[in-house]
Amino acid sequence: MESQVRGGTRWKRFAVVMVPSVAATACIGLALANNALAASFSVSGQSFKVTADKLVGTGFSQYGAVDSGYTLDGKKTAHPVAVSAFKQAQITNMCQSVVTPDIPLLGSVSLKLTAGGGGTPVEADNLYIDVAELGADATFKNINIGVAGKDISKGPGIRSGDTANPFGFSQEADQATLTNVKQTAWATTAGTFKLSGLKMSLSKGVSECY
Repeated sequence: MESQVRGGTRWKRFAVVMVPSVAATACIGLALANNALAASFSVSGQSFKVTADKLVGTGFSQYGAVDSGYTLDGKKTAHPVAVSAFKQAQITNMCQSVVTPDIPLLGSVSLKLTAGGGGTPVEADNLYIDVAELGADATFKNINIGVAGKDISKGPGIRSGDTANPFGFSQEADQATLTNVKQTAWATTAGTFKLSGLKMSLSKGVSECY
């Protein structure tokens, strides 16, 4: 079975539209009373933006959770996320950017990283992305929607260190192909992350991938 989806979502409420890794087909109310913590580390006070021409991932899964962390002035905070995972992924023409505001004498400073161009994609395995906002075109092969988190079998299971509800909503697919990807995320972890043709630059002002 294949399904195609195009769209985006903003995580401004606890009841959100879940987007499989970088795409979506189902609605879930994030039960924050479960005290789900997506990443096993505290996230920084800066989200980051990522674009890609194409992401092809095998063994896909996704579940809802919350990243706990800090604001830039050191206050504790939390962010609802869709934790999206791939056993293996290839990413073509990837751009990642983050903006640090209000630096004395400099103002805003932007960090931008690019990789995976020139015919050699970025490669990752056991890739987890804590997605806050997403837009993409997507095709899924053999997708299952509404699986209990503990029964995920097609993609990576709930990440070690997470306290997501094992009986909560999840979805999975044998393969996900995502094009024209634009996403905002709070954290990414991977077993390996191979960045071919890596380039990194710093610049004054706001210069983001999108």
